[in-house]
Amino acid sequence: MANDAALRSSLIWLAAIIVLVGISTHSFKKMMATYVVGGLGIAGVLLPDWCYFNRDFSRWTSPVTVEERASHIASTRSGSKRFKIYPIRMAVYTAIYGFALYKWWVFVSN
Repeated sequence: MANDAALRSSLIWLAAIIVLVGISTHSFKKMMATYVVGGLGIAGVLLPDWCYFNRDFSRWTSPVTVEERASHIASTRSGSKRFKIYPIRMAVYTAIYGFALYKWWVFVSN
């Protein structure tokens, strides 16, 4: 990961949420569930190699070439967004994270 600031701030927010869950529920199990769901959520967004996944879907079976990685690095330094919005990616993320947040909320609110 080139910029650790996003990871650090995400982990600090996760720690604050874990503390709030612990204070409000007095349950170590619910704190640990919050930690696991939050950690997996952060890892799913911040850790993937977006240079690899920002290519055409049909090219995912082949390794990233040096030229593709160099052009991706150059484009992210020129101010382009690191995470490009693709409709299918957003639909999959919304479904997965929505289901995870729903299950977490049901567990924590009981």
